[in-house]
Amino acid sequence: MGACRMQPKQTIRRARRLRKAPTRAEEFFWTLVRDKALEGLRFRRQVPVGQYVADFACLSVRLIIEADGGVHALRTFEDARRDAWLTSQGFRVLRFSNSDILSRPNHVLAEIREVVGKPPSVRLRLTPSPEMGEGIIC
Repeated sequence: MGACRMQPKQTIRRARRLRKAPTRAEEFFWTLVRDKALEGLRFRRQVPVGQYVADFACLSVRLIIEADGGVHALRTFEDARRDAWLTSQGFRVLRFSNSDILSRPNHVLAEIREVVGKPPSVRLRLTPSPEMGEGIIC
């Protein structure tokens, strides 16, 4: 069994808790992608992957979508470490701010469609990374 298939019990419990208490942006995004509504892709929500819980995952194309609230501006190092590990496991990780999900859903879905249409070796950054000198945290 691969590393991605074995999750600690506490990670599974955390995923279940998160599934029961989604943020407004997560609830809204779920309405956009549930039941294979986006290009026939099957997304799951609050998916345990190793020691982490991905907000949304489409395992068939190895894609993880993260809905980032304001706290993520303070967690850039942790998010970068998490993204690096998920990438090392063969996943592509896309992060969208909660405000983008709620106010620009068509843009978010278009970005996902674009990434899904590209081979996994193509790594796209959809949001600037202050750690990499690509933006400013306001």
